Amino acid sequence: MFVSMLRAMFIDMNSYFASCEQHDRPELRGQPVAICPMKTDYTCVIAASYEAKEFGIKTGTAVWQAKKLCQSLRLVEARPELYVKLHHRILAAIDTCIPIKAVHSIDECACELLGDERQPDGARRTALAVKTAIHDRIGPAMRCSIGLAPNDYLAKVAADMHKPDGLTVIEQHEIPQRLYDLKLDDLSGIGGQMLRRLVQAGIRTVEDLYGQTEQQLKGIWNSVLGQRMYGLIRGENLPLPLIVRRSVGHSYVLPPDLRTVDGVHGVLMRLIHKAAARMRYLRLWTRRLDVQIEIMRGQAWSAHINMEPCQDTLTILEAFAKIWRPPQVEPIRAGIVLGKCIHDAFVAAPLFACERRRIEISRVLDRINNRYGKNAIYFGGMHAARDSAPMRISFTTIPELDRPW
Repeated sequence: MFVSMLRAMFIDMNSYFASCEQHDRPELRGQPVAICPMKTDYTCVIAASYEAKEFGIKTGTAVWQAKKLCQSLRLVEARPELYVKLHHRILAAIDTCIPIKAVHSIDECACELLGDERQPDGARRTALAVKTAIHDRIGPAMRCSIGLAPNDYLAKVAADMHKPDGLTVIEQHEIPQRLYDLKLDDLSGIGGQMLRRLVQAGIRTVEDLYGQTEQQLKGIWNSVLGQRMYGLIRGENLPLPLIVRRSVGHSYVLPPDLRTVDGVHGVLMRLIHKAAARMRYLRLWTRRLDVQIEIMRGQAWSAHINMEPCQDTLTILEAFAKIWRPPQVEPIRAGIVLGKCIHDAFVAAPLFACERRRIEISRVLDRINNRYGKNAIYFGGMHAARDSAPMRISFTTIPELDRPW
């Protein structure tokens, strides 16, 4: 007799940023809501409520275009602090029902099913308990879709199959036929570039994908990730690969009053302060600084410089000064990346006292800003832009509320 075995639960909060705003501001519930970094037509939507999605508005839609698509659209400037606070409350609610194994992003987490939870009825009971806990402890505006499957990968695929407020179970005996109705890019890890490579290899459907051998997928992916995909789509419970972080970066859409040479210079210095503090928190050292400025009509200015491994803000600012050649046109976005990062376990201690002092000054700066606020102390060149580049949330990194970045 076949015995079903479910191992993974994946929880995906629906339209998270927009739902947070609808939770905190009841007058927005049931309304088309678009979240943007700032209220200007020159930026884009970073999240949309399901009511807004019905008008064709989605992540990446230009604000000016979103306004045309929906004249009743409620445009809301992002409040990352609110989203982080609710994220931690949601995790606490989930934890009352089942331990959290991994937090994948601010709106996604995975849990391991144990004991009776590995049977379909027990897994569904636990999933419904999670939904009830979020509803009761947070509020009705915070809905989630939950996937249950033999591994985390297929549980995430299942969670995406029914939104909003879905609950989808994929059992081992249903694989692969249960997935044949999906499009290739419905599978996590298959984006635009990979989709093109699959099509070039004659793979146009999920069924075609299942028809490939392990070595064929390795060749298409041109890496062991193809072998990993072969196992994941078959329900194998593979360990997570080790990920080594190689860069830390920040970018910022410039408000009109900072679209000047002095304004963008101050913003870039502010971004360097943030990225350097974050890099030290992660115990990384950088060996390269990249700077990019987007200007009107899709043009850009960029520069980079390689450095000896460094961790202090002043050295990075000095490197920035060496490559700074401001474009003589109106800038609209600024960004920096500290790249070629290595962990401090692989960096020898500085030999010279002046280098050690610089690192200690930066760490003292971090401690002061952690205690008294992100702009309690800073280098003077960023003064005009000290309040720019507020907290942002990436897909994979959730900022701590008590950090200066």
